[in-house]
Amino acid sequence: MMQVALVTGSSRGIGLATAEALAQAGFAIALNGPADDAELHAAVKRVSDYGVPVMAAPFDVTDSAAYEPQLSRIEDTLGPLTTLVNNAGVGVLQRGDLLDVTEASWDRCVNVNAKAVFFLSQAFARRLLSRKRDDEQFYAIVNVTSSNAVAVAVQRSEYCASKAAAAMISRTLAVRLGAENIAVYDVQPGLIATEMTAPVIESYRKRAEDGLTLFPRVGTPAEIGAIITSLAAGKLPYVTGQAISADAGMLVPRF
Repeated sequence: MMQVALVTGSSRGIGLATAEALAQAGFAIALNGPADDAELHAAVKRVSDYGVPVMAAPFDVTDSAAYEPQLSRIEDTLGPLTTLVNNAGVGVLQRGDLLDVTEASWDRCVNVNAKAVFFLSQAFARRLLSRKRDDEQFYAIVNVTSSNAVAVAVQRSEYCASKAAAAMISRTLAVRLGAENIAVYDVQPGLIATEMTAPVIESYRKRAEDGLTLFPRVGTPAEIGAIITSLAAGKLPYVTGQAISADAGMLVPRF
């Protein structure tokens, strides 16, 4: 039986690279974006080229009322879900002093980066636990958080707080679902070249080259996609509840 994955925020960036990597590994894929738009359809076409079943699953991850109908539609089309990748995320509305952070920016970060992760994972897990599962299949939730779940970026404090919350959500899910043989992972990307980081990527490149990261370069979405796919495919057996620091050693303590 084919593994079936829902990847949120997969119209572009890390989400799209993850969908491609999963497709190459033989997963059927539901690609998600907030709207049924040209970008999402282009992503579906791109992933379809790998020869696996693919569909668009447009919904706003903060709309919990959409979860059950969307998960049902995915399973009706692709088969029983085995994998959830919570990748959808947003940055701050404006970088600056945390004393100037607005409630709007705080709520946006927390609602997308943490609350949606919790409740979509809840809906996914309930669905899996409500039925008999194939003992030969590997079931997993992979949450994409950030190095900022650990390291402070003072000009993006609300983002850091939301990612730290998501990291703890990953651990609590792992504790709850371990006895059910559902693995949960937290992938924490560092300096990755994406649309979100485009405005500051050149400064990131310079800092990486100057030694901020042990590998003196920024990472790519494809590299994060490869990590997520390894986890989702069970390539790290007997591992759950762990944070994977996909940051080229940026957070390794040094003297």
